[in-house]
Amino acid sequence: MEFVYRAINEKGEVVKGIITAESLDKAEEILFERGLFPEEVKKQIHDTGYSYLDQLRAKFSSVKSPELIMFTKQFRTMFRAGISVVEILSILEKQVENLKLKNVIKKMQEDIKEGKTLYQAFSSHPDIFSNLYCAMIRAGETSGALVEVMDRICYLLEHEYKIKQDIKSALQYPIIVSVALTGAFFFLLTFVIPKFVRIFKSAKISLPLPTKIAIALYHFLIGYWYLCVLGVLILVFGLGFYFRTENGKLVRDTFLLKMPILGPVFQKAAMSRFSSIFAILQASGISVLNALDILSSTIGNAAISKEFSNLKEKLREGMGISGPLRSAKFFTPMVISMVAVGEETGNLDEMLSEISKHYDEEVEYAVAKMSANLGPILIVGLAAVVGFFALAVFLPMWDLTKLARM
Repeated sequence: MEFVYRAINEKGEVVKGIITAESLDKAEEILFERGLFPEEVKKQIHDTGYSYLDQLRAKFSSVKSPELIMFTKQFRTMFRAGISVVEILSILEKQVENLKLKNVIKKMQEDIKEGKTLYQAFSSHPDIFSNLYCAMIRAGETSGALVEVMDRICYLLEHEYKIKQDIKSALQYPIIVSVALTGAFFFLLTFVIPKFVRIFKSAKISLPLPTKIAIALYHFLIGYWYLCVLGVLILVFGLGFYFRTENGKLVRDTFLLKMPILGPVFQKAAMSRFSSIFAILQASGISVLNALDILSSTIGNAAISKEFSNLKEKLREGMGISGPLRSAKFFTPMVISMVAVGEETGNLDEMLSEISKHYDEEVEYAVAKMSANLGPILIVGLAAVVGFFALAVFLPMWDLTKLARM
């Protein structure tokens, strides 16, 4: 590692230069040995070769799940081959394309050179490596079974990514249809209805209720569009701010779990995540209390995280985990009974793995069922919009036809 220094020599002259040392303290020690009194010593910052735009993009970009999975797999493979951690990070820094991840790997390499543990190097970047990821690295580093632990991390990352992609794919079609439906509603209201209104007014006919409602909506939208935009912005930013608070997260996640069609999907996905993470933490030698702390911050649902706080208190009182789970609101009877069997037989991690496999299949079935159930709802919504505008336009046209015949 290179350090830039400014020091005073024996003649009282100021000298500058670059020195190579393992750490900042070592660099200062070497300067003293050379008869120099250091005024300033700092790490040499090399030009990365990136433009300002690249550096800005790296700062505000994110590391996607496939990139993190690939990094973990490559790290595991090279570590298994006996390559040193510093060399592994040096190789990965050159290979990865994500600028943010590249900068993080470079910083991790420097941390390892300074004598920090692998866990400390990973945990310095919580925006990329989760609490769960770092806890498992520490468990593997402490037990000397880092390769096996990284195998479990790879499985967990891929498992969670698959579940998220399944849910995202299932919601993609309903979201696209809903957006298109909303766009069609405003297009018909602002461009089609006004043209027919002029015809109806010139004919001086009595307008039916659907047409009056459409005209009233049109005038409200044209006259108070700024209030509509302001109201939407206040709602979006207000809810966004509220959902960042602890109470807001609890309300949002509780609501999601209780929704008629989406709720079962989110609950089963949470059960799969809980059992898979818990199983891996147990197999990695992490205690139940520490596992619950990690689960609380990584489960991804504030309503279920709140249940872990009650579980921890009862576990400290000497109770097993299956008993307190029975009073938990969002845990299914199957999870509770299988955890109880796992505790009694001493094979809790194996039983949790079985729960995870079962709920993986349940999530796939629930996602398929959700897609099937949302289809008719969207069709009804589409029919309602089309029917409303059809009545608003064709009922007066029917009256005009009657007048023309008379």
